[in-house]
Order: sequence, then C-alpha cells, then structure tokens
Amino acid sequence: MIRNTDLRKIAFVANYVPRTCGISTFTANLRNAVASQFPETECIVVPVNDIDGGYDYPPEVRFEFAEQDLDSYHRAADFLNFSNVDVVCLQHEYGIYGGPAGSHILALLRDVRVPVVTTLHTVLREPTSDQRRVLKRIAELSARIVVMAERGKTLLREVYDVPEQKIDLIAHGIPDIPFVDPSFYKDQFGVEGKFVALTFGLLSPSKGIEYVLQALPAIVREFPDFVYIVLGATHPHLIREQGEAYRLGLERMAQDLGVKKHVIFYNRFVESHELMEFIGASDLYITPYLNPAQITSGTLAYAFGCGKAVVSTPYWHAEELLADGRGVLVPFANAGALAEAVIELLRDEPRRHVMRKRAYLLGREMIWTNVAHQYVDAFQQARRSLLDRPRRPLQVRTLDQRSRELPRVQLDHLLLMTDLTGLLQHACYTIPRFQEGYCTDDNARALVLTVLLEELGHDTPELRRLIHTYAAFLDYALVMETGRFRNFLGFDRRWLDIPGSDDSLGRAIWALGTCIGRSELRSLQHWAVPHFERSMAAVLETTSPRAWATALLGVHEYLRRLTGDRQIHQARDVLTAKLVDQFERVATDDWPWFEEVVAYENARLPHALILSGRWTSNMKVLELGLRILRWLAEVQTAPRGHFRPIGCNGFWRRGEPRAEFDQQPIEAQAMVSACIEAYRATDDEFWVEHAHLAFEWFLGRNDLGLPLYDPASGGCCDGLHEDRLNQNQGAESTLAFLTALAEIRLLDHSLVAFRTASQGEQSIDGLVPSSQLTSVGGGLSKP
Repeated sequence: MIRNTDLRKIAFVANYVPRTCGISTFTANLRNAVASQFPETECIVVPVNDIDGGYDYPPEVRFEFAEQDLDSYHRAADFLNFSNVDVVCLQHEYGIYGGPAGSHILALLRDVRVPVVTTLHTVLREPTSDQRRVLKRIAELSARIVVMAERGKTLLREVYDVPEQKIDLIAHGIPDIPFVDPSFYKDQFGVEGKFVALTFGLLSPSKGIEYVLQALPAIVREFPDFVYIVLGATHPHLIREQGEAYRLGLERMAQDLGVKKHVIFYNRFVESHELMEFIGASDLYITPYLNPAQITSGTLAYAFGCGKAVVSTPYWHAEELLADGRGVLVPFANAGALAEAVIELLRDEPRRHVMRKRAYLLGREMIWTNVAHQYVDAFQQARRSLLDRPRRPLQVRTLDQRSRELPRVQLDHLLLMTDLTGLLQHACYTIPRFQEGYCTDDNARALVLTVLLEELGHDTPELRRLIHTYAAFLDYALVMETGRFRNFLGFDRRWLDIPGSDDSLGRAIWALGTCIGRSELRSLQHWAVPHFERSMAAVLETTSPRAWATALLGVHEYLRRLTGDRQIHQARDVLTAKLVDQFERVATDDWPWFEEVVAYENARLPHALILSGRWTSNMKVLELGLRILRWLAEVQTAPRGHFRPIGCNGFWRRGEPRAEFDQQPIEAQAMVSACIEAYRATDDEFWVEHAHLAFEWFLGRNDLGLPLYDPASGGCCDGLHEDRLNQNQGAESTLAFLTALAEIRLLDHSLVAFRTASQGEQSIDGLVPSSQLTSVGGGLSKP
C-alpha cells in the first residue's frame, strides 16, 4: 500500500543506467521503486561519470559530475543545495568515485546542506588506512547508513566505530515475479528438456567462472543434458585494460575441457525483464565468487528471491542469505566440491524444490516495493537527525602591485543613483533624473557588478544592500508565466512595457547566472536558480544575437558552479549554434560580422563564442570567436594606436563609413571583458594588452585625451563626442567603468595568484588545500 510522505524531492547520487554496472542497475531500480510508490515525490538522479561526455541518460538525470574532477563534486553539491532536495540517497562503492580510496566524494558530502542516507555496497573487514578513513568520514557526514547484511552492521560497529543506532539493515531489492516451473521459460533459449545452471553479472576474474567450467566434466558425465549459461558483458574497466582476453580464455578452457557444447556465453548486459526470463529458465543458480569479503551481491539476491536453488562459495552475503539450508555452500576455488554439490542437488529433486520454495517465500520481503518503503522511512528519520557539516572557507587573496596603476573602487555615485526600488537610468551631470525611471537592463548590469565586487573582497553591508536591491528589482520585473522581464519602470513604480526587450532578457539571465556562479550569498544563489531556469526557455525563442550572447555569458556563469546541469548544457549548445548560424549567413571575408551593421555592445558577440568554444572544447567555435574579436579589436584601434569604439551616431553599416562618435562606455567595457576571456583561452599577451587598452579609454587614452571617469563622484561620463565629453553620469556608463575596473582587477589577481600558488599535497579528504587554489576569472579552481 502506498503511504503518504512529506518528502517533496529526493536526489539519488551514484552510477546510473545506461552505464553498465550493478550499482547503476540498483540505483535505477531503487529510484523507480520510490517514484512509483510515492508519486507525489520528485525523484531526480545525479550520476558520476567515468568517461568523458557521460552517457545518454534518461530524463530523471538532472546533473552529472566527473569521477576524477574534484571541482565537479563541489558543483554537484551546490546543485543539490539549490534544487531544494529534502534528502540525498548516496550509493557508495570504493571503485566509483575519484581520489585515494574514493575520497573525492567527501567533497560533495562536506558541502551538501541536506541530510544524506548512504548505502554501503562494500564494507571491508581489513581496510587500508585510506579506506578506513574515507568510510569513517562518510559515516560521520551521513545522517543514516544502510547495509544489506547483518555482517555489515557488525563490521561498521567493530571496525569503523559507527553507532548502531545510525545503521539501517535493508535487503537488496528484487523484482516481484511469480513462482513458476523453470520449464515455462526454457524454450525461449533453446534449452528445453535440459538441466540449466546460470551465473550472471559483469564478467571479471573475481567471479570464479573457471571453477564451474572445471567442474563441468564431472557434472555432464552424470547429467549429459546439463547446460551452464554465463550471462553478462565483460566489465567495462576490464575491456578498457585487456579487451576480451578473459572471456576468450574461458571459451578456450571450455573447449579444452571438452564441454564447449554444454556452455552458453551471452556477452551482453540485459535489461531487467529479460534477466527475469533467464533466471526463470534456470534450475540452479551458481555464484562461484572468489572474494570472501563481499558484503552484498545483487545477482545472488535476485536469484534467491526469485526462488532458485543456489550453489555458492561462502562469501559474506551468501553465508548469511543461504544459512539454515536455504542454499548450498562450497569452498572457494574448489571445482570438485562444486561439482559434487551440483550433482547432489540435481539428483535430489524434492530437496531442490523445497529449497526453491523457502527462498521464494523469504524473498517476498525483499521485493522493490517493500524496499522502497524502508528507504523512505530511513530518509524521514535522516531529516530528523541532520548533522551540522563544516563548510570549506572561501580563500580571499590580496592583490599584487602591478605596473599599471588602477583607480580604487569608488561607489559613491552608484549609491546616489540607487534608491529602495533600484538603480535609476539617467542623471543630469551627477544628479539622478527621477523622470526617466528605471530599467531592467541597468539593474541587471548592476547586479553583475556588485557580485564581482563581492568576489574581489568588497563584502560590506552597503554592498550587500545594493546586491539585494538589484536582485529585488529583477524579481519584480520577471513575468513568471513567460519567463521574460519587463524592462522600463516609471518612478511611480508602474511598468511602461509588458513583454520587455530580448536584450533585457539576455542581460537578466547574465545577472542571474553571475549570482549563481560567483556569489557566496547562499540565499541569493537559491533565489536565482529557478528564475534562471525559467528564463532560459524564453531566451531560446528570441531572435536577437545580443540576447543570445549575453544569455551565453549567464550560462557560463551558471555552469561555473553547476557544471553537470544537462539542460543548461543543451541550451548553451542551441544558443551557440544560433550565433554561429547567424554569422555564417551574413559574414564575408571582408566583413566578418554577424549583422549588416556593427552596432552596440559589439564585443559581447565574439566573447560568447570564445566562452562556449573554450568550455565545450569546440575549437571551431573558439577560433571563430577569436578571429572575430581580433578583427573588431584591430578596426577599433588602428590607425591611432588607442581604443576607438564604433560610435553610436550611425554605427557602421557594411560598405559605408563608420561612425566615429558618439563613443559609448559600454563598448569599452564589453571589449575589456571579451579580451580577458580571449587571454584565458589562449595565454596570448596580445589580449591582455588590448584589455588594458580598452580600459585606459576611460582614463583619457582616447581621441580627445580626456578622462571619462570622474574620481570626485565615482561616476563615468555618458560618452565621448567629437569635441567634448557628455558630462551626464548615467547608470549605464558608470556601471561600464566600474565593471571594467572590477574585471581588470580580477584579471591581475588571477595572474598574480597563478604565479604564487603553492604546490601543497592533496589531503585524504580529496580537498585541495586553500593555498593551492588560484583565481580563474575570479572563480576558484585547481591550477
């Protein structure tokens, strides 16, 4: 019977189908069982990938992380925190997570802020020192620990000092299938009228198949119609290391022993329904495993619970499950004893059927529906005993003195332009113009700026007030039904437009992504994630290349922290393809541009391609972005040697003279940002020089030799005319200067930190010491 639960969302972290391994299958079965028994609860999956590019996962997979990439474990934890899951269900096995003894998983557990229930698929009696420390730490960071055998509970108490009250014993789940005679299925496999023994699972030397083959000559002398089915693909890790050498060796052994016609190898990983038919067709199930310290065997649980007579070596799970006559145990690596046990069971039909019936009846407690309820009970108990987890401190670095003198960050004018509603658009000189009201464009840019300043260490109550003010404006601007943002708001707080522009949508996404990817204000991250996801669907329907480009900047910022989000990766691919297609439809050799006119915020377009190309390892897109940006940098520098942005008084249409004025601050800031990203992608000092060249336009290295930045007010003039400055210090221009300043500081910071980062040893927790972190674009990552 389905029970009610207050769990709204559960996240399953492990290997996952279609990856071929037992834990993948277990996780899928457990997740599906919980989802079917508790349909009001959302059950998402966060799998770990052992190959580049991951797998073709089903829709329930919402985020992926990489086995050997420590940073991705932190991002997975952030995703889990932002997704408002109630509990995390973690599957643990030493071989599936990166780091010494799988220690990378500790990074996720230390960061995640929801209770964790960990299922241990291996509990070692004699662990190495690393294995012991990792498992003890997993137990400390988990609210509940699940094992599948009584022996596991004993070992956790005696070897790992885990309190008994923290441990749950839940059997390995099995399908609910009827108890039928094996003859019902045998004709499907061409073995009707024969005695059939089965072993299934991923093939590897630890399975002991060779000892069954060595037992076959004695068995077939007594029962000439005996057939042994070996079902399962070779383990993927073994394939990568040795190919099919092990399987071919088994086939040669069968031929040498003269039993080739009595052995059937099925070299594939079968789905659950087909597996049940194989199990149904067997008279005996054999697990000749060689490792006594196996605490759990899913194949044994399946066969036993489906009512099969079992012959097994005495590994821990088999000893416990097959006790009291529920199966037959034989010594390890002993073909003679194995042959004798099989022959006795085949001779004694009543004993065999009694054994089958006892196993089937006991197996009713192990069916997945029952197991799902036991897990949900553990989840609910975990929520009541959530452990406080220490968080990794964010390393704050000082800035090195560079040869170029940079102005200090001065926020007086930004504060003057910001009231309780948001950032006002325009100013008359330095006086805010109330009659012009507010816009989403500027408040989104302001949110980006303030998060960058937070990252630079300007974390003051005043800055936090600004951050929350600009975030609140975007929150008010969002139309929840469409995912779009209204743009213009009067001073009377009445919206002057309903749908908003495509460009304001793109800039809002950029701001939301920056909150998620850079800010350490957790409430801000939680607020931004659902708005970001809602708006991404809307921007995919737009037709503005600049909206696509600024949205791609936001996507990159989002993926800095939540790298494994498959849906956002797909959206990035779509937006990138749109930009490339737009370029290819318009550009020629002498006009390498996206449109018939070079208009405004131009460097954003190649910047987006450079980002996408770099972070998706798409060299074609990266090189295209770099080529376009180099062209734009050259036409905005030559022949005078300083930055000369395309003027907004007519822009630059193909085949016509370019507008020299009015030169806008937003163009300089966009060029600074794009050149910095180009440098990160290439390590070419050309881009560092052009970033500083564009920044110095604000400071007077321009056509008039006049500084646009006003250190007295902290504002920036609105533009450069042919004969004078536009003395008004509006929001867009002031934000352009302050953002460019923040980005230049972050660039210098990252270069200094990279040169001086220490090379400390990695700890057993799989965490890089803070002294070994460097700033990459203002974010923290391994050097």
